[in-house]
Amino acid sequence: MSLFGSSSRKTTIFYVVLIAMASLVVGMVIASRLDLSPVSSAQTMAIPATNTAPLSGPVDATTFRNIAKTQSPMVVSIRTESRQRTQDLTEFFGGGGGGGGDDLFERFFGPGPGGPNQNPRGQQQQQPPQRRPRNSEKTQAAGSGFIIAKDGYILTNNHVVEGATKIEVQFFDDKDEEYYEAKVVGRDPLTDSALIQLVEKPIRDLTVAKFGDSSQMEPGDWVMAIGNPFGLAHTVSVGVVSATGRNAFDFTPGRRQPLIQTDAAINPGNSGGPLLNVRGEVIGINTAIYSGGSAFGTAGNIGIGFAVPINTVRDVLAGLRQGKITRGRIGVSVRPVSPDEVEALSLKDRRGAVVAQVPPGPAATAGVEPGDVIVEFNSKPINRSDDLPALVAATTPGTTVPLKVMREGKERTFNVRVEELNLEAETPRQADAGDTGGGDSGAGFGITLNNVTPEIARQFELPAGIRGAVVTDVDPDSPTARVLQPGDVILQVNRRPVANQNEASTALRAVPAGRAVGMLINRRGDEQFVTVRKQ
Repeated sequence: MSLFGSSSRKTTIFYVVLIAMASLVVGMVIASRLDLSPVSSAQTMAIPATNTAPLSGPVDATTFRNIAKTQSPMVVSIRTESRQRTQDLTEFFGGGGGGGGDDLFERFFGPGPGGPNQNPRGQQQQQPPQRRPRNSEKTQAAGSGFIIAKDGYILTNNHVVEGATKIEVQFFDDKDEEYYEAKVVGRDPLTDSALIQLVEKPIRDLTVAKFGDSSQMEPGDWVMAIGNPFGLAHTVSVGVVSATGRNAFDFTPGRRQPLIQTDAAINPGNSGGPLLNVRGEVIGINTAIYSGGSAFGTAGNIGIGFAVPINTVRDVLAGLRQGKITRGRIGVSVRPVSPDEVEALSLKDRRGAVVAQVPPGPAATAGVEPGDVIVEFNSKPINRSDDLPALVAATTPGTTVPLKVMREGKERTFNVRVEELNLEAETPRQADAGDTGGGDSGAGFGITLNNVTPEIARQFELPAGIRGAVVTDVDPDSPTARVLQPGDVILQVNRRPVANQNEASTALRAVPAGRAVGMLINRRGDEQFVTVRKQ
């Protein structure tokens, strides 16, 4: 009996194991049929690794030929359809189908220095016209992109796909010139970047881009652009990095994105294509040009193009994949410390960021005021005003961080609770102001001051109940013209409130000639801190 029992147990165990193995196999087959297998790493879109090794080695006659040969397959041509004019090619690179020489800067950011919409500092004074639909007909546009994952993820510019009702992608060396449908996964107006994914893919394997380290690029470094200019797919152009960290313009109002400037030819249709280093690695996404006339009747390259650094885009790739990018905000508008403000604000040097405006928000709640100079954020030094937005944006909303400022020559620290940035809600108000004669001379500052009267309040559309001294005229030849404009209401002089023209004039007369003075002003409903030097 014992021998029989032992044999039965062995037989039972054998069949149990056999059934378990069969069940496992059947389960795997069913899962594969029903697409229930675990999500692969490809489906989560692994971010391409960045090669941080220093650029070195000679550039010879075959360098750019080899880059073009090996990297062109990962570049794609993109065409879109839209019922909005935002996708018209000419909206982004200037010109038009039948003529016109306006360029991207003029269309979106105002003309260059000295243009009609610029003040003496070259700052924009009015918003570009809103883009409106032409009619109910479809419009088409072209752009470029590059593949970053074998399962069909492609990077391009936000402005290439924004508002598109249909997106199609064409691959390198496609003899049938076939287009494949794609969809938007995520967009980021602040970096003008977008992630799209193929809805249908070609049978062949996709060539994937390699990332370089854009922080290593310096003026004079060789670069190559590959894209779809004027519909000429996979055009190659070569040049050098002309400059880095160019804060040339705002992709979104009031927020600038440092860019790489290059003289590699970039034209309409290059938008979204890669800018490559001499190893064939992507170090930027071509996004904008400063353009001139062209024999083709539209704007073209004049050797000044711009690319978003790939390090900047890499940092938001996870958010693009999720369809939402979360950034921090503390609610201040800042600008660089001017030479005059070193003296006027009792500073040691020009390090830091001058707080120009503090609208309602976290910073205002914490106690930050216009005229403060932010020198540290979350224990990190602020050497330039551009340092602050990047640090704040990278901070998780809901976090409370220390903010160190200089106020009247003394350090003060505030605890600021960072909130989430909403780009769509940031719409600066714009208005035109006239000027009028009369009033006080402004005590050597080249301005004319008046009391707030009902007539002046209506003329300059001043907020109800506002008190202070209204600037009604500014001498265009005075240094003050760079800072103040008609319609500004002076609220404080050297942090002392002024309720009318007389109090403001008295305070300004007390300032010695050649000295700078800080003022808190109200401009079109927003409070700003400015500094003016007395002549």
